[in-house]
Amino acid sequence: MRSILSLLILSLSFPGAMLQGQQNKLRSGPMVGYSEMREVLLWVQTRESARVQIFYREKGSQEEEAATAEVTTLAHNAFTAKLIADQLEPGRIYSYRLTIDGATVPLDYALEFRTQELWQWRHDPPAFTFALGSCAYINEPVYDRPGRPYGAGYEIFNTILEQKPEFMLWLGDNVYLREADWYSRSGIFKRYSHTRAVRELQPLLASVHQYAIWDDHDYGPNDSDRSFRNKATTLEAFTAFWGNPTFGINGRPGTTTMFEWADAQFFLLDNRYYRSPNDRTTGERTILGAEQRQWLIDALAGSRAPFKFVVIGGQVLNPVARFENHATFAEERDWLIRTITAENIPGVIFLTGDRHHTELSKLSRRGTYPLYDLTVSPLTAGPNTRSQNEGNTLRVEGTNVHERNFATISISGPRTDRQLEIRVFDKNGKQLWSRQLRAQDLR
Repeated sequence: MRSILSLLILSLSFPGAMLQGQQNKLRSGPMVGYSEMREVLLWVQTRESARVQIFYREKGSQEEEAATAEVTTLAHNAFTAKLIADQLEPGRIYSYRLTIDGATVPLDYALEFRTQELWQWRHDPPAFTFALGSCAYINEPVYDRPGRPYGAGYEIFNTILEQKPEFMLWLGDNVYLREADWYSRSGIFKRYSHTRAVRELQPLLASVHQYAIWDDHDYGPNDSDRSFRNKATTLEAFTAFWGNPTFGINGRPGTTTMFEWADAQFFLLDNRYYRSPNDRTTGERTILGAEQRQWLIDALAGSRAPFKFVVIGGQVLNPVARFENHATFAEERDWLIRTITAENIPGVIFLTGDRHHTELSKLSRRGTYPLYDLTVSPLTAGPNTRSQNEGNTLRVEGTNVHERNFATISISGPRTDRQLEIRVFDKNGKQLWSRQLRAQDLR
């Protein structure tokens, strides 16, 4: 009894210390993941095993809070937790708070999430904006290559938040596994934890819904493929740290998934788990694998979305067969383009990363609409300053960017005449270029 009274007196005498204690238990997050009309995923990571829970209510409301189930974080998953808010209604914005071991964690930025609107059969789909980018390198000198730091410009995450996107698409290389990380589970989870905890990232995670694919660096070594020994472990880490709605298709492992936002659909592809080695010269040379290719075409053919975004780490349309462009797997690239054409699938746009530069590629096709490939890179990794002379004959003039940057895509207009605007910004928020596309021109 005496110890309980002493603890009570201590908490009353030093409330700031108690709050600071809870804050110190939080390593990264909270992060808002997928959003549906009646359910949202939230994610958090603690520094040690702890009980975590989210309390929430509609923004501006004085109603009693609802709560997620309480989850205990464990060392096996790097003390990460996924919490489901399921007492929700469509088209609402909710404020939330995080508790660790029963005490609210004080944070000085907005904690909000939103549910998607129930617009079907009622009114035009809502306008919305999403952000996108790839290649986020966070320095850790003891494990980095000697010399000039490769990562910089972390303020870009605050700049993205200032654009007020509803969600963000991470286009791969969101984590850079190092030599010390590749071949141990502890190393892989430590790298994911270190990257996720960067201070400048936290406000963006807390109120902008996050979706992600991976590429070689968050999967394994540079240019890694299906032979990577620890691919099951990096998939485990990716699944633990991201809040996508599903991971893999048809019961097979991987990161492939699909989600909708308003009337747009996003097809998130896995370009690593089933990828044949770049230097294989016999057998089928594939990035996606037969089952994922078939799933993609089936899903695209069945979609009624005016814009169908195919999201994959490496460039698809760029015809230059170098690095890891899909042109280095020419037969599969040709099959994709040929099948999309044969199936007469409207509204397809590729969203890609990897290349450490940004550009918009346009492939004109006889008798049908042109295909576009928007490549956005890098966020904080080193830019590629030589890309301008690479020879991409499909590049739209004026769209090459070779500095740290990100993009937003805004979709608006009535259901029968949707249009999008692409805008590319530097790390400080200066607009570098913009382009507009109409769904009617992609049919």
